[in-house]
Amino acid sequence: MVETSFFGTISSLGRKLWADLQPTPGRLNSSLRIVLATIIALILMLTWQMQSISLAMYFVFLVGRDSPTISFRTGLISLLTVVIAIAVELAVIKFSDNDPMARVLGVAIVTFVAGVLVASTNFPTLGSTWGLIFCTVIGTWERHVPADRLVKGSLWLIASLSVAIGSSVLVEYLFGDRDPVKKLETQRMIRYQALAKMFTVYAQGGTPKERSDAAIPVSRLALAGPAGMLELYNKIAERDLDTGSLPPGTRMRVTMIAQIMDVAAAFGLQNTEKDSPELRRRCEVIAEQCRELIPVFIPKLEKRLQLMPENSVTLLDRVEAALHAILTMPSDSAEMGNKELVAMPVTKAPFFIPGAVGRSDTIAFGLKISLCATLCYIVYNAVDWPGISTSVITVVVTGLSSSGAIKQRLFFRLIGSIVGGLILGIGAISLLFPHMDSITSLVILIGLVAFISAWTAAGPRFNYVGLQMAFAFYLVAFEDFSAPTVLAPARDRFVGILLALLVMWFVFDQIWPVRTVTVMRQSLAGVLKTIANFLRLIEPGPDRKDLFQRADALRDQVGKTVVALRSMNDAVDYEFGVDRESHVRSSEMILRTSLTAGTFFWNQFAVLHHEGDKDFLTEPDLIEMRRKLAEYIDELAVGVAKKTAPTMVPTTALLPPAILNDPRYGEYSRNTIARFEELQAFALRLSHEA
Repeated sequence: MVETSFFGTISSLGRKLWADLQPTPGRLNSSLRIVLATIIALILMLTWQMQSISLAMYFVFLVGRDSPTISFRTGLISLLTVVIAIAVELAVIKFSDNDPMARVLGVAIVTFVAGVLVASTNFPTLGSTWGLIFCTVIGTWERHVPADRLVKGSLWLIASLSVAIGSSVLVEYLFGDRDPVKKLETQRMIRYQALAKMFTVYAQGGTPKERSDAAIPVSRLALAGPAGMLELYNKIAERDLDTGSLPPGTRMRVTMIAQIMDVAAAFGLQNTEKDSPELRRRCEVIAEQCRELIPVFIPKLEKRLQLMPENSVTLLDRVEAALHAILTMPSDSAEMGNKELVAMPVTKAPFFIPGAVGRSDTIAFGLKISLCATLCYIVYNAVDWPGISTSVITVVVTGLSSSGAIKQRLFFRLIGSIVGGLILGIGAISLLFPHMDSITSLVILIGLVAFISAWTAAGPRFNYVGLQMAFAFYLVAFEDFSAPTVLAPARDRFVGILLALLVMWFVFDQIWPVRTVTVMRQSLAGVLKTIANFLRLIEPGPDRKDLFQRADALRDQVGKTVVALRSMNDAVDYEFGVDRESHVRSSEMILRTSLTAGTFFWNQFAVLHHEGDKDFLTEPDLIEMRRKLAEYIDELAVGVAKKTAPTMVPTTALLPPAILNDPRYGEYSRNTIARFEELQAFALRLSHEA
């Protein structure tokens, strides 16, 4: 059974990979921009005979491409981080007189701090860049060469990275996107139009062929995932643009839309033959709601509530439930008087995620990364095989990305390393480089590899494979500014990559394993605790500026966590074993719970920012209701993490009946309690899952 499940999963992953490589909006444009930046950087570095070409070429992929402004900002921050890392390296060498034990401790401490920064800040690239550069330059002091040459090598690294980053920024300023708001509005409309068309065909009793034809566009949009829309959202947030007619909570809505597309595509492709009067009626309601969502019109609350099914089991149930979640969010940012409700400017996001620095999972992640890097550093020095020093760099590059779904990342690293390092890298050295005698042929080869890697990296699910392909190829195929003439260095670098993957598998999956569903439960519990903290926060007080600042930080945390949960939900496919099916069910339930939690949060957040609802913050009964809800939601969070059944709270325990029927506060009260009851129901079902 397990073996059958394993091979079935591999076959399914193969189909998903092929689907992931299909064209999506903006994919060709972004891939060509990476290729152009790569070629410009390559020509400049070869002309000036600069060192550390392989690492600099990889940095082309790491520069943010959400907008020219973002590219410049991330490039500048990356360069400052590189300078700090090299300064720390030189300080360690100087004050320890290049003592071997000081280098080992330096690797252990720096990678630990880098891991903590990745897991606990809203700017994880700072930690990964710092760890990568430090481990790269500290390893050069193992060589028996003059110290001044090693110092110059460190400085050359700054120059090479400057060229690579500068090339990327230049390309983005010349060819980057100029109107992300309009594009995001268009992408949102395209999805709702495809949904409305498909469910209209079902409502009208279309033939199996008509249903299949209508489901194909929905399936293609589902395969595109939320990555492209989230990239457009990031552009808007980074540049603090006018958000036009986009609705509040756009980042949360993008995740919800992606979930609707996934479930609707599955329904459309699996139910081409099924038909009944009840099915037609339900599909007609869904189609009507999708058409109303196209111009960002949200129907009345009483009409929305009828969409919520009692027990979401079938695919159509899940479509209705996902639509219900998005329909119950606040709809009009202009009416609420605050455009920042659509996309919060990045400058308002705190550096550290509230409460994340001292969490046990953050410390554990930092310790695991530190252990992997230190083990690789000790191993290659113990066996006196400096060629496999790439193992330490590989740990930092591949490990410092996130703290969840380690099996998925290990699998992607292995695929990327084999394709980029073994097939493309060593294949190019043995078959192509001996016959290449001009820079033109080299540029064509590197451009082709960069395009393949960039195209793969632009996929919604297997993007990490593309990054690892580029990293492995550049590491194996480049030896400073000269082409390799023997296979031994390339072989050693590839062995170093495989050593790092082996060590990381041993540490993350054998010594210190964390199942993806466990991480998802912890993340969902974190979302619920954040909501409870927000409910305690929105009480009348003199310092409104501090209140809004803290509320924005919590809002940012909820949005990013829900997006991460959807990504982890995809990663559950990489869990193997007899309990895999129960884990898949649990992950789906956790994601749906998080969307409901996000809806609950946004309904409360909207009250805080609505100019005409200030009395909602001072009404004693509503204040008491929010205090009670905060206590109960904290209990839900504990139950989600520990898999214990929650104590079901009746409506009468939250508010007196008079408030529920009050013409001023009744709708808000009923909506709040309805969302809380949904959270309770989801938490109860989660207590019975794996």
